[in-house]
Amino acid sequence: MDELFEDGPGNTPEYSVSEITGAVKRVIEGEFSFVRVRGEVGRVVVARTGHMYFDLKDDRSVIACVSWKGQVSKFRHKPEEGMEVVATGRMTTFGPQSKYQLNVESVEPAGAGALMAMLEARKKKLEAEGLFAVERKRPLPFLPEIIGVVTSPQGAVIRDILHRLRDRFPRKVLVWPVAVQGQNCAPEVARAIEGFNRMTPGGAMPRPDLIIVARGGGSIEDLWGFNEEIVARAAAASDIPLISAVGHETDTTLIDYVSDYRAPTPTGAAERAVPVRVELMAWLDGMSARLVHAETQGIVLRGQRLRDLSRALPRVEALLDAPRQRLDYWAERLPSALTHGVQRRRVALSEASGSLRPGVLRGRVDAAKERLADRAQRLEPALTRGTQRRREALEARAARLRVEPIRQDITRKRRDLAALVARLKSAGETRVARLGDRLEAVDRLRKTMGYEATLERGYAVVRDGGSGAVLTRKAEAEAAGALEVQFADGRIRIGGAAPAKGRRKDEGPDQGSLF
Repeated sequence: MDELFEDGPGNTPEYSVSEITGAVKRVIEGEFSFVRVRGEVGRVVVARTGHMYFDLKDDRSVIACVSWKGQVSKFRHKPEEGMEVVATGRMTTFGPQSKYQLNVESVEPAGAGALMAMLEARKKKLEAEGLFAVERKRPLPFLPEIIGVVTSPQGAVIRDILHRLRDRFPRKVLVWPVAVQGQNCAPEVARAIEGFNRMTPGGAMPRPDLIIVARGGGSIEDLWGFNEEIVARAAAASDIPLISAVGHETDTTLIDYVSDYRAPTPTGAAERAVPVRVELMAWLDGMSARLVHAETQGIVLRGQRLRDLSRALPRVEALLDAPRQRLDYWAERLPSALTHGVQRRRVALSEASGSLRPGVLRGRVDAAKERLADRAQRLEPALTRGTQRRREALEARAARLRVEPIRQDITRKRRDLAALVARLKSAGETRVARLGDRLEAVDRLRKTMGYEATLERGYAVVRDGGSGAVLTRKAEAEAAGALEVQFADGRIRIGGAAPAKGRRKDEGPDQGSLF
C-alpha cells in the first residue's frame, strides 16, 4: 500500500475503483490468511443456493461472515443465533459493497458451556413438543424374536451386547453399522432407525421387534451426535420400541429422553431386552408344579364337599312318601266330588230352563221384525238421494271434460318427443364417431407400442426351437438344440429338425427378446 502513495502530492497517480479494491483485497487476504475469531453469533441467513451468511459480534464490534455450501456441509455444529463460537477461516473483501468479511471454514462452540446451553435449548424445544411425554412411550416386548442394534461394528459395544444376549436368551440380531462420533454420526443413526422401521415384518430381511442404539462412554463432544435433533426426532417417530444405551450411566443425551427405555450401559440394554432363559425355565417349572398341586387339591376338596352334602340329602323313599299319601287321599274323595258336581249343575240347569217360555221368544221376534221393517222403509229414500247426488257430481265433471285440450296436449308432446329423438340421434352419432376416433388412436398406439413395430426397426425375437420358450440370455441360447428367429416378415429356424406346422398349445402370444 505504501507504493501506491509514494509519489508526492503534485504527482499522485490515478487508480480505478477496481484497482484500489483489488489492492485492498490482496493486503487483507495476505495479512489474515488464517485467523480464529471468538464471538457471539448474530443473525443467521441460509440462501437458497446453500451458502450461509451470519454475524460474529462482541460488545463493541461486528464482523460479517460467509460460508459457502461445501463448507457448510462439513460443519459439525451449525451456527445458531446467540451461540458463542470460535470461527476459523480467512479474511477477505467483497468489492461490490466495499466491506470486509470472514470466510468461515469451521465453527466450534466456545467451550463445554456453550454446548450445554445449546443442548438445554434443544431439550426445552423438544419437551415443549411433547416428545418426552411418558404416555407416548411404548412398552418393550417381553421376548423379542429379532433385535436391531445400531452401533459401530468394530467397537467393544457390539461384542458386549452379543455376549450378554447369548448368556441370557439367544436371539436373532441385526446390526446396522454407523459412525458413533463425528459429523456422520447423527445422519447415519437417524437413517438406521428409519431403515429398521421401513423393513417388512416377516420379509427376506425381517423387521426387528426391538431396536437398541448403543455407544460406549466419551466426552460431550464425542457423544454430541446423539444430541442432534434429527436423531431425537427419528427415535421419537420410531414405531418399533427403542432402547437408548449411549455412554456410561452418568452420560445423558437427547435420545435418552425420547427413547422408550434408557439403559445405563450397552450391557444393561441387552439385559433389559431379554429375560434370563434359565430363570424362565425355573419359573415355568414352579408354575407347573403349583398348577398340578392346585388342581389336585381342588379335586380333593370338592370330593369331600360332595360327600358331606350327600349325607345331608334325604332318602328317595322318604321323598315319595308324602306325595303317595296325598294321592291316596284325593283318590278317595274323587267319586263323591264328581257326584256332588253333577247334582249342582243339574239344579242350575233346571232353574235356567224355568224362565224360558214361548211367549217371551215370540215377543222378541216381533220386536226384531218391526225394527227391520222400519229400516227397510228408510233405506230406499236414502239410496235414491245418494244416487241422485252422485249423478249430479258426475254430470258436473263431464261438463268440464273437452277433447280439444287433450288433443293439443298430445300434439305438443309429440313435437317434444320428435325433438328429443332428433337430439338423441345426433348425440349418439357424435359419441359413436368420437369413440371410433379414440378406438383408432388406441389401435395405432397399440401397433406402435407392440413388439411387431420393434421388429420393423431391425430387432428380432429368439425362441427355443424345441419348446418354443423365449430366450433372453446367451447361456440359454447356447444350451438350446435349435433356435427359431422371428423377423418382421416371418420366422426362420437355425439348427435341428423343422417344427410341425401350426403353433404349439403352450406357445402363447408372440413375445420375446428383441435384439
